[in-house]
Amino acid sequence: MRAPSGKGAGQEESHPLLEEFVRHVALERGLSPNTCRAYAADIGEFFRWLGGKDPLKADSRQLSDYLWFLKESGLQASSIFRKMEALKAFYRFQASEERVADDPTRKFHAPKLPRRLPDFLTLAEMELLLSVPDAGDYHLARAKTMLELLYATGARASELLALKPEYVNLADGWIRVFGKGSKERMVPMHERAQKAAERFLRLRACVFAGRTTDPEVFLGRNGKALSRVQLWRDLKALGRRAGLQRELHPHLLRHTFATHLLQGGADPRAVQEMLGHASLTTTQIYTHLDPSGLKRAHERFHPRP
Repeated sequence: MRAPSGKGAGQEESHPLLEEFVRHVALERGLSPNTCRAYAADIGEFFRWLGGKDPLKADSRQLSDYLWFLKESGLQASSIFRKMEALKAFYRFQASEERVADDPTRKFHAPKLPRRLPDFLTLAEMELLLSVPDAGDYHLARAKTMLELLYATGARASELLALKPEYVNLADGWIRVFGKGSKERMVPMHERAQKAAERFLRLRACVFAGRTTDPEVFLGRNGKALSRVQLWRDLKALGRRAGLQRELHPHLLRHTFATHLLQGGADPRAVQEMLGHASLTTTQIYTHLDPSGLKRAHERFHPRP
């Protein structure tokens, strides 16, 4: 078997089976474009490793050989896990289409991942960030508003960037987001986030008055929807301005939102709903972050004083 050619996402050679599968996960399962590209890259890499052999004739032994090839290449367990999950999804689809008599991944076990506790910001660090003045500057006001909404709602970066003015209910304090698989959910926001969003929308209207823009809330200087890269840049710059000693990124704020709510005594199922987690198990990882918080909860709620 030959090694992968090193082509990245978007550079895979065309293969009818792969193209059909990507259309399936995009249209029928509603997966995001980024996830579809990742699937295409991972499965395309396996096809190249097969060296031209028919992927429909691959068996469990070849899958096992490929796993060892990936391990010997020095890939991290998380990367190997992702690639094997992509192949499982691909062969499940082929089995459902009756193109393979036996799914070669049916009894295959991808490597187990170590459970990593998510990092989060302290209340003091959040106060530093939230106290940075914006002085009416559009770019800094944009960064501050994105920070407020990420911390107030736990939204993912993609969900925040897809936000449109009509999805922001300033009167009742809700935002409407579309999560993984285009699943819609309503997430509450507190009064400070409402006021920040209201101020920014007024500023946005002034800055782009008379210009044609994209419909999203957060826009670049050209009036186009803000990119994920620029969101990261804005947050990193805000972190530096606040004197934060670590790098700020959107998912860190999502972790912080969940952790602070649970430390404050929020119902895990309510937090699960706000985060858009399919399983409560995913949400419960945040309950293991702060032993002192568990101790306080035990002292407060246990029936024996």
